Amino acid sequence: MSILEEADKIVNHRSEEADRNYGPFSEGMDRAALIFQGMTGFPVTGEHMFKALVALKFSRESYNHKQDNLLDAVAYIQGLENYINDKTKAND
Repeated sequence: MSILEEADKIVNHRSEEADRNYGPFSEGMDRAALIFQGMTGFPVTGEHMFKALVALKFSRESYNHKQDNLLDAVAYIQGLENYINDKTKAND
């Protein structure tokens, strides 16, 4: 299975995440943004959180290649697209 197929399975079909009981992906990012904002006072959104986690995964990859870094980055990118699409639909 390609890394893109695996990321699709994780994000869009919730195979791995559902098993871990982490809750809805986008809701988790919104919640993380609120926690971050409460800790720092800096206003951030769920969209910012997705982007920060992609940056973290690429930072880790720059030190040492691990497929998990790339898989997670791709999954966060797919999650970001879903998040943006969901927010756009909600505003229509």
